[in-house]
Amino acid sequence: MSPALLAHAQRLEAASLQELAADRAGKTRFDAAGWQVDLSRHRLDGAADQALLDHGAAAGLDAALSDLFRGAHVNPSEDRPALHWALRAPTALNGLPETVRQSVAAADQFAGAVRGGSTVGSAGAPFQAIVHIGIGGSDFGPRLIDDALSSFAKDAIELRFCANLDPFDLDDALNGLDPATTLVIGVSKSFGTEETLYNLSRARDWLRTGLGEAWTQHVALVTANPVRAQAWCDGAEPHLFDMPESVGGRFSLWSAACVSVACALGPDLIAAFRAGAAEMDAHVRSAPLSSNLAARLALLDHWNATILGHSQRVCLAYARRLRMLPTYLQQLEMESNGKSVSPDGEILDYATAPALWGGEGSIGQHSYHQWLHQGTQIVPTEFILAFARDGGDVSGKRALAAHALAQAEVLANGRSLEEVQAEEPGLDPAIAAQKVHAGERPSTVLLHDDFSPHALGSLIALYEHRTYLAGHLWGVNPFDQWGVERGKTMAGRLKPVLSGEGRADDPVTQALAAQVSKAI
Repeated sequence: MSPALLAHAQRLEAASLQELAADRAGKTRFDAAGWQVDLSRHRLDGAADQALLDHGAAAGLDAALSDLFRGAHVNPSEDRPALHWALRAPTALNGLPETVRQSVAAADQFAGAVRGGSTVGSAGAPFQAIVHIGIGGSDFGPRLIDDALSSFAKDAIELRFCANLDPFDLDDALNGLDPATTLVIGVSKSFGTEETLYNLSRARDWLRTGLGEAWTQHVALVTANPVRAQAWCDGAEPHLFDMPESVGGRFSLWSAACVSVACALGPDLIAAFRAGAAEMDAHVRSAPLSSNLAARLALLDHWNATILGHSQRVCLAYARRLRMLPTYLQQLEMESNGKSVSPDGEILDYATAPALWGGEGSIGQHSYHQWLHQGTQIVPTEFILAFARDGGDVSGKRALAAHALAQAEVLANGRSLEEVQAEEPGLDPAIAAQKVHAGERPSTVLLHDDFSPHALGSLIALYEHRTYLAGHLWGVNPFDQWGVERGKTMAGRLKPVLSGEGRADDPVTQALAAQVSKAI
């Protein structure tokens, strides 16, 4: 850890967050791609903020961005670049990035044909429902886009999702649908993901029962392993689309992995979504560290988690359209940077990525906000306000904004015993003590005054770049996920145990497996 940053943290330990924020008000507001971000309520002053920028420069954040956008192999464990940004590039690129950019063209054309009715089911009827089957990055991104943007689409096709290995998940997704007017879209980069293949196989059986050998006209597959996908189809020819190897699953929502959403909502909407991301890319790629929003947020993550020791961060989306954003960001950030070993195999002796969780404001105010305000842990909080100009009751919007701003103020400034006694004279001292809010809880506010597909795209791109740069500061590779792979391996070993064909090496697992087997 940086001794200079630790010294600033120690110097500011007893400082009042309210006073620090008052000094920083108006000086730490940033704008990028339509998003306005206020960073004033953090335990920083001018000197500490400059030290943080100096740390980012010394750590090579500028070089890290250059490496990303020139296609360097920033994913060392898999010896490949990370080219998700190329999928939304507005103009032609050179070499492999251009191949990646073009990989979405066929899926976009297919989506337009489905929406326009020129690509239809085996009986000649237009598709009336789409079932998207995937898991992890092949599920969270499409779900987020559909949930956030469906209200912008006209005559949207019904879109359902299935990700869970629990058989009920697919049963529920298929319930009431007609195979003759249903399109099943499976997304698996490796085409070896157990959950996805299980659900796809059951969906294939459902289509076969209803349609016979014409079932393949009702299936589209997105994968980086077309050979395995075609083998799964028993020689038939499904609609097949590419997912480039250089695009990680949790960064794949810009790719053909979202063809289901493009079919349901329209490729023009997805184009606007990508355009918003491209605008954020341009900002992150060219802005100096001092005004680079992604770099600023990454440095703040390093400051709060590594220097100050805050092991959690909360994301509160004060926008119904962004209610799934915290879930999406959990995978993006914790799967990317939830690591304690560097690419060189060095065990890191400092805290890296915090646990990320959150929910929809103002709903969370009636559950976990009590813990945020008066619990024993300080958790940096992000408030996201995204208002749209497409209607909505103005009084409701004002009330929502008032709640968000009030929560942020109370988290920072608290409520002293003196304030409680002045506002409620004669109150029992024991009750008065329970109404004290310690404050000193830092927060960030992100605001957009015209939420749209473009705005969602720019927001997701911002979080992607923030995650990448934070990983660079922590010295981890954000583009692999060995912890996920180990769990898959162990599950494969335990399936025979549950069917009585072997024993688990671990005695607790063996005892639990015997108990579970009786319940299945």
